[in-house]
Amino acid sequence: MSVLFVTGTGTEIGKTVATAAIAAAALARGRSVAVLKPAQTGVGAREPGDAAEVQRLAGPVTTAELARYPEPLAPATAARRAGLPPVLPHDIAEAAAKLDASHDLVLVEGAGGLLVRFDADGHTLADAARLADAPVLVVAQAGLGTLNATALTALALRSYGLRSPGVVVGSWPAAPDLAARCNLAEFADIAGAPLLGLVPEGSGALPPSTFRATAPDWLAEELGGTGAFGIPG
Repeated sequence: MSVLFVTGTGTEIGKTVATAAIAAAALARGRSVAVLKPAQTGVGAREPGDAAEVQRLAGPVTTAELARYPEPLAPATAARRAGLPPVLPHDIAEAAAKLDASHDLVLVEGAGGLLVRFDADGHTLADAARLADAPVLVVAQAGLGTLNATALTALALRSYGLRSPGVVVGSWPAAPDLAARCNLAEFADIAGAPLLGLVPEGSGALPPSTFRATAPDWLAEELGGTGAFGIPG
């Protein structure tokens, strides 16, 4: 896959760090990488956004944003309140295609979950992925409640006719509780796609050199990793 959309089962679950890990693994294999953030919310005009954070952690990736809205809200709401144009699905698909023409891998990081609205007509990241004919990776939480959120995301993907390569846990705790450990065995069945990675909790705070050296070990080979992450007992 040369274009991969990245969505989450919610907000603040490690989607950006997971995106950075995939980018770092691709760069380690000599691939050129672009990261597209269609709508960045809750960040000022001169502040670094999610794409810049991926670049800081992963290394020399091309970054692009289509719109930036100052309030930390869903893109449609943030755009309306700011009096700015929304990002439309064809804008996202066209930007991804343009980056795809000059890069080996394009990562399109959504905002929050799959069905967060980008405009007043209710268009979502799923609409953009469908236009781009691209797979959608699901980043999920580790603990209690994640199976329901993952199942709902998988159901939504199927309803849009979208395919998913699998699930990545965006913040795997150093001391996982019983629910987190048991969930690992359930993800593949719930999502209808394999578990493809465990990003350790706090990875975003690692020195970039350490992040880049270790990120491939957090991911399965399908995402360019070494497949060393395994399934903890």
